[in-house]
Amino acid sequence: MNHFQYKGNELHAEEVSLKEIVARVGSPVYVYSHATLTRHFTAFDEAFAGVPHTICYSVKANSTQAVLRTFITLGGGADIVSGGELYRALQAGVDPKKVVYSGVGKKDDEIEYALNTGILMFNVESEQELTRISEIASRMGKKAGIAIRVNPDVDPQTHPYITTGLKNAKFGITIDRAMAEYARAKTLPGIDVIGIDMHIGSQLTKVTPFVDSIEKLKTMIANLRGQGIDLQYFDCGGGLGIQYSTEEPPLPADYGKEIVAATKELGMHLLFEPGRNIVGNAGILVATCLFTKERDEKNFIMIDAGMNDLARPALYGSFHGVQPVVKDQDGMIVADIVGPICESGDFLVKDREVPMFRQGDLMAFMSAGAYGFAMSSTYNSRPRVAEVMVKGNQFEVVRERETVEDLIRGERVPSFL
Repeated sequence: MNHFQYKGNELHAEEVSLKEIVARVGSPVYVYSHATLTRHFTAFDEAFAGVPHTICYSVKANSTQAVLRTFITLGGGADIVSGGELYRALQAGVDPKKVVYSGVGKKDDEIEYALNTGILMFNVESEQELTRISEIASRMGKKAGIAIRVNPDVDPQTHPYITTGLKNAKFGITIDRAMAEYARAKTLPGIDVIGIDMHIGSQLTKVTPFVDSIEKLKTMIANLRGQGIDLQYFDCGGGLGIQYSTEEPPLPADYGKEIVAATKELGMHLLFEPGRNIVGNAGILVATCLFTKERDEKNFIMIDAGMNDLARPALYGSFHGVQPVVKDQDGMIVADIVGPICESGDFLVKDREVPMFRQGDLMAFMSAGAYGFAMSSTYNSRPRVAEVMVKGNQFEVVRERETVEDLIRGERVPSFL
C-alpha cells in the first residue's frame, strides 16, 4: 500500500496536492510519503516481533537524510556499502552498533573509519578482504566484528543484473571456501567472528529462494559449531520485492513467518537488510510534458525528466507505472515517454498504453522511491532534481534542486591553460 491517491481527479501525496508541490518547488521532483515509509518499515519490523532481530535498512536504495532519519527514529539500523553511506547514516543519527558493512571493495580508509566508529560488523566478501581487515584492526589496536558473506549458489529468479547469490557472482564466498575462511578468521589478530551473512539478490517475488539459502547455511552453521565457532548473528540480507506492475511479492508478514520457522532452532539474532521493500513504493517522480511527436506511426511524449533522473528503465528495462497528476486527458495512446538526454536509451516508458498527455501536463512515475534519486546523475550537465517529503497535510523540501553553479563546484582550470 502507498499513500499516493486521487482526491477527485487530482493525485495527492497523503493530504497534499502534487500540483501544489510542483507549483512551489518546480519540476521534475521526487516526492516521498512519510506515512508510507513508516507503514512499510513497521510492517517489516513487526514480521519478526517474536525473535531477536534488527532491521538494517539498505542505504544504497535511498540515502536521503530525511528517509534515513525516518527509519532510524523507528529503531532501524543501516546496511552500508561505502564510507560515504556510513557518514550519511551517522549524520542521520544511526546507532553504530546497528550498522553492518557490506560490499566487495572496501578501501583502507573506509575500514579505518568503520573501526573508529565502532560498527557492529563487516560482511566479508573475500579472503583478501578478511586479511586486510585483520591487518588494519591489529595496527589500530581494535577488534573488528565480522561475518562472512556466504554465496549459497541459489537462483533467486530475478533480473540477472541484481542476482547476487549464484556461484558466478562477484559477491560472497562459496560454502566450501567459507568454512576454511571461518577457521582462519578464528586465528587472525584483530578479528572477532560473530556472524554469518547471505544476500542472494534483489526484487525477489518468492520466499522459496530465501528459505533454500537458509537451509544451506544452517548445515554450515552446525558444522562451524562443531568446530567451536558459535556465531551470534545471522544476517539474512534483503531483496524482498515490491509490486511495480503485475508482480505479486509476498507480504512481509508471510515472508517473516517462513524465515522465523526456518531459523528458529538456531537461537541467533537475525539481521535484515531491506531497501526497496520499504522505500520503493513510498516515492514517486513527478515530471512535466514538454512536447509530443508522432513519427512513422510511433508516438513520443517528451518530458523534463530523463535517464539521469530515473535510470532504472534504461538500465534494467524496468517498469514504472505512470499516472496523470490531473485526470483530464482525452483517452489513451501507445507511446514512448522519453527525456531530454542525448541517448536513444533515454526513456522512462517504452511502447506502452498511457494517457494522451499534452504540453504542460504533469505526470507521476510510481514506485520510484528506491534506486531513483540515489542513482541519479548530472549527465548532459543537468542539475539533479529536488526532493520533497510529505507528512499529512504538510511538505518540505528535503534536498534543494541543484543549480548550474553546482555543476562546476569543485572544478578548476589548471594554471597552464
